[in-house]
Amino acid sequence: MKRAKVVFISTPALGNIVPIIEFAKLFTQKDKNLSATILLINIPQRPLVQSYIDSLTTTTNATGNIHFLSLPVADPPSLDQFEATIGFLSLLIQNHTLQVKNALIDLISDSDSDSGQVVGFFIDMFCTSFIDVAKELNIPCYLYFASPATFFSFMLHLPILDAQVSTNIEFKDSSTDFNMLGFSNPVPVKCFPSFMLKRHIDGYSWFLHHARRYKETKGIIVNTFQELEPFCLNSLVHTTSHVVPPIYPIGPVVDHNGPAQWHQDSWGHENVMKWLDNQEPSSVIFLSFGSMGSLKDSQVKEIAKGLEKAGHPFLWAIREAPKDKRELPNDYTNVEEILPNGFLESTKGKGLVCGLVPQVTILAHKAIGGFVSHCGWNSILESLYYGVPIGTWPIYAEQHLNAFELVKELDLAVEITMDYRDGTTLVSSEEVAKGVKKLMDGDDEVRQKFKKMSEKCKDVWKENGSSSYFLGHLIDELMAVI
Repeated sequence: MKRAKVVFISTPALGNIVPIIEFAKLFTQKDKNLSATILLINIPQRPLVQSYIDSLTTTTNATGNIHFLSLPVADPPSLDQFEATIGFLSLLIQNHTLQVKNALIDLISDSDSDSGQVVGFFIDMFCTSFIDVAKELNIPCYLYFASPATFFSFMLHLPILDAQVSTNIEFKDSSTDFNMLGFSNPVPVKCFPSFMLKRHIDGYSWFLHHARRYKETKGIIVNTFQELEPFCLNSLVHTTSHVVPPIYPIGPVVDHNGPAQWHQDSWGHENVMKWLDNQEPSSVIFLSFGSMGSLKDSQVKEIAKGLEKAGHPFLWAIREAPKDKRELPNDYTNVEEILPNGFLESTKGKGLVCGLVPQVTILAHKAIGGFVSHCGWNSILESLYYGVPIGTWPIYAEQHLNAFELVKELDLAVEITMDYRDGTTLVSSEEVAKGVKKLMDGDDEVRQKFKKMSEKCKDVWKENGSSSYFLGHLIDELMAVI
């Protein structure tokens, strides 16, 4: 059997790069004749992400089938070139076009070696500028979509929606519900992704730009599984098959090690895990809003009061908003300053406040009984895999749409809020307490459905499972060109 290479590249953000690396690992585990090269875009403006990237380039893969290649640094966009985070990332990625082309040329020229020829180039949802490079070099280009099928369907619909709606209309002022492909229920505007509510800034135009290019790829891999999103996936197959490349639901792709293996705050991690070891099984409510999530001081205080009222043991990760729009949130140097007076003292022994923590390690701990989540797709899949029910608290990106899907489409989560917008809405302490109690003490129907779906998300990787089948089918397609 001839050997072959597949190449991957992603947006330099933890929510993008982690799943694409885990997906690359699946390739090399499924077919030993395939090797994977992962091109890494450096991002010194975000030390947390850069430390993860640095850890990859210093790690030797045990099988020798995965290789990391750090690209030469390109000039970052200046502050006056963008308004939204996606603008910064898209321009940074675009500035690496020449570096990506040169790396691919080197890999192609090495095709006579034992590693074989390049049979596929996988980009993520914001790396569409590299589609042109793949075309020029005659490499089959695939899109790896790390978000759910519903958001992919939304992105497909975005150019149509944009053509229908006047540029003078701001969705944030609308109370309309939209019937959209892939959703069985009308989607309220209040649950649209954040970029839709600010159509006048570059975040919206960048999402629209990327969405228009997805159809130019040879196939779409979505980090989901058939049993989780059957309505959406079936809708996409039956409605768009003549205009959209084949869709491969290959998930859940989860990093089971998480930042515990590379994040520098090992002392803090150890303290958190020791504290959890002393708690009763399924007793602790875990609150975390992701590596890019932060809340206003007023909202932090309401959450604190709500946790006191709810009375459950809690583990709460709090992060401070970034001071520069190119940066990520940071851990507070003194978290006591933003909490209500006496909160830490009154909850001592009952709860623990911390900064960024190894989320997947915590979700796997027997003490965790519920997860108040920002509803990032990676977090949802991790929670599903480890069977920890979710309370929804979306903040940015497509998270509001994810929360809507979990609560209204799939009945797999408890709603705490679905339309939270930091700085413009405030969830009261009473609502927090009510949501936490419902998540931890009530709604057995949701909890049972969640448990059953958790079991299914492991079955899909068995020999005859749906995701295992689609991965094998994709590999057969790639190898057929040799």
